[in-house]
Amino acid sequence: MGWIYVIIGGLLEIGWATGLSLSKGFTEPLPSIITACLIVISFYFFSNSMKLLPIGTAYAVFTGIGAAGTAIVGMTFLQEEVNMLKIGFIILLLSGVIGLKISDKENKDQRRSEEWPGSY
Repeated sequence: MGWIYVIIGGLLEIGWATGLSLSKGFTEPLPSIITACLIVISFYFFSNSMKLLPIGTAYAVFTGIGAAGTAIVGMTFLQEEVNMLKIGFIILLLSGVIGLKISDKENKDQRRSEEWPGSY
């Protein structure tokens, strides 16, 4: 369940990061209100994930989803520059996020086998 919380929080981070741009420094009322709500909800899910996952992994995945997703939204919908270097680094970032998730699962399995020898 912790990973679901991180993913939801990360996706909402994409929304609020994009909303920060659209709110024009919180001068546009509707985008500002939506952005503030998304920030609160995003951090709610992120804080719940940290009850179940290591903080370093949870934070890296949360910010990785947000950073990569926001860059993709910017290139796709906000006319930001698209180039192969930027795409390559987004792929590298997502690879790191996936690697952290995989390593957390392996560490969790190892901790379980040490706590309960012979249970697997």
